[in-house]
Amino acid sequence: MKTKASAGIAIHGGAGTILRSSLTAEQEQTYLTALHDIVVAGARILADGGSALDAVTVAVSLLEDCPLFNAGKGSVYTSAGQIEMDAAIMDGQHRRAGAVACVTNLRNPVRAARMVMEHSPHVLMVGPGAEQFVRKHGAQIEDATYFHTEQRYVQLLRARQEAGMLLDHDADRVAAESGTTSDTTPGTAPKMTPEAAPLDPDKKFGTVGAVALDMHGNLAAATSTGGMTNKLPGRVGDTAMLGAGCYADNRTAALSATGTGEAFMRSLALHDIAAQMDYTGLSLEQAAYKTVMEKLPQLQGRGGVIGIDRQGNIVLPFNTEGMYRASMHIGDVPLTGIYRDFQKL
Repeated sequence: MKTKASAGIAIHGGAGTILRSSLTAEQEQTYLTALHDIVVAGARILADGGSALDAVTVAVSLLEDCPLFNAGKGSVYTSAGQIEMDAAIMDGQHRRAGAVACVTNLRNPVRAARMVMEHSPHVLMVGPGAEQFVRKHGAQIEDATYFHTEQRYVQLLRARQEAGMLLDHDADRVAAESGTTSDTTPGTAPKMTPEAAPLDPDKKFGTVGAVALDMHGNLAAATSTGGMTNKLPGRVGDTAMLGAGCYADNRTAALSATGTGEAFMRSLALHDIAAQMDYTGLSLEQAAYKTVMEKLPQLQGRGGVIGIDRQGNIVLPFNTEGMYRASMHIGDVPLTGIYRDFQKL
């Protein structure tokens, strides 16, 4: 029987080249506060006896609603100037899973992924077919104006000019370079100058995710993303791929990834972590470190992973300069971090 203290949750909001010296204390605090509030909201569900599935659903939905992160409201643009989002969710108890890809008007793709898991015989649905299906089950629909942010659009223009793809959004740095800024009201991105960007825009990998262990001993994971700026329409990354961007199994761990998606897909990085635990007896910490710090770099894979095992051990390894992340065990204080160290708010 799991104890209340072992239940816990971890979240991430992207990894990459994070410039500590370029952040003011106020800008850093904006991100840390958002991570703190979201991980506490997920932990509250666990503390009330709720399921790990519910906890990760709520946490990722909140990350999708926050324009600081590349998912939902904060999603980046494709080369066609549209939003295409992917998401997945997995239940570790029965290894049920659901995923959506290339959806354009769903406020919370993670909730749509859960609808696929709970109301269809399928695991992955894409595009208009997925949207039509989840509409019937109450998915919240938004028009294109909801997802539009000036910062993301300016970033698309920059990527087009450079004829390349940006692996994520440092929206405010790009906006600042073009002379636009965002406000600093709660839930919005902070004002930044070109010198005050939290991430190098070409070296940040934007995905959000959550993993949790509930007081019943069940694990769950969820991941969501807007993809890469200027990506080709129809591109699907690791987020919607079980074992690559999202994975959960009560025998081992719940895991969510952020990074160079193609490398995570080619290596099935999250399944690899679980397999090392299952087949060789490695701990979650040992397996995650081996995959993130040794195996992924062999495929030019950069990014990070969050995970929690059936004992409630939490790991958050990353091979980049930083990763937006937070974790909390029930009855303990939340920890938040961007760089190698953690902070208690």
